[in-house]
Amino acid sequence: MEIAFAPDEIAGIVSPVGARGGTSETVRGIAALAAAQPGDLSFLGNSRYRPQVALSLASVIFVPTDYAGDPRPNQLYLVVDNPSVALARVCARIEQALWPKPAPGVHPAASVAPGARIAASATVGPLCVVETGAVIGERVHLQASVFVGRAARIGADCWLMPGTAVAAECVLGDRVRLQPGAIVGADGFGYEFVGGRHERVPQLGGVVLGDDVEIGANTTIDRGRFTSTTVGEGTKIDNLVQVGHNVVIGRHCMIIAQTGISGSTTLEDYVVLGGQVGTVGHITIGRGTKVGAKSGVNHSLPAGTSVFGNPSLPYMLEQRLKILHQRLPELFKRVGALESRLGGPVGKPE
Repeated sequence: MEIAFAPDEIAGIVSPVGARGGTSETVRGIAALAAAQPGDLSFLGNSRYRPQVALSLASVIFVPTDYAGDPRPNQLYLVVDNPSVALARVCARIEQALWPKPAPGVHPAASVAPGARIAASATVGPLCVVETGAVIGERVHLQASVFVGRAARIGADCWLMPGTAVAAECVLGDRVRLQPGAIVGADGFGYEFVGGRHERVPQLGGVVLGDDVEIGANTTIDRGRFTSTTVGEGTKIDNLVQVGHNVVIGRHCMIIAQTGISGSTTLEDYVVLGGQVGTVGHITIGRGTKVGAKSGVNHSLPAGTSVFGNPSLPYMLEQRLKILHQRLPELFKRVGALESRLGGPVGKPE
């Protein structure tokens, strides 16, 4: 990674609320506080690393508004509301330079059916397939081997990475990002047991992703049985997540890797599901609820709750139970000693 930013350019990107010190160094790299050298940009994103700021050799450091220290000579502190966000904005500028979109147009090795509509500003990479009736919006970038099914619609400024698929009649809003291998619109898992065998139930609905949704690598979102599976604006879904048919996910949710959401479950806005969470179907998880990693959710949860465990329990109750579980051997030893002194089992009915 080769970069070169003057300190004034860095400040222009992040719009700091204040600055301390100054440096003549050009920023040529990004490093953690402890590893940084002159010419590096660093940041205090976690309070546990606060003591490392005064020792860091970085030329420019993003610090939060409550940091009171002063920089070394030839060192600049840029005071920002959120150092992690500030660094992300600098990285976004670097990303644009490292991986610019290719020129608009359809690669000769792509297959575009008659009747598909592709905006003149869009890019369709090699080995892509765009079926009839599909609509590809302005400034969309389809990397290699992307499949867009019949009558699917891709909104403006979407970025679909290699090996992704958007099945027939599915809809992506604006600025949607699909990481490699993501599948939007696979059949829902629907079968009826008839005459000793599993009979397939056709899945006739679609999938609708709102604006600014991001889907991780190898995540699958199944189409609905009649109506659409939906994912609300701004929701981010990690890698290896399974979203079942007719699931409704609200706005600005966070769903972490290896989670499975069973069919017809509703997640209201701002829900967070930790890694490897599993839910049963036909339940509602209320607005702002947080579910800890590896939890199993088998009933609806009210808004604003935090749960953990399998099956999930209120978070603090589960933590207390874990502590008590560790103390069980000691408790049994004490009960045994008490029984020996009393000459019989404690609590034995007369």
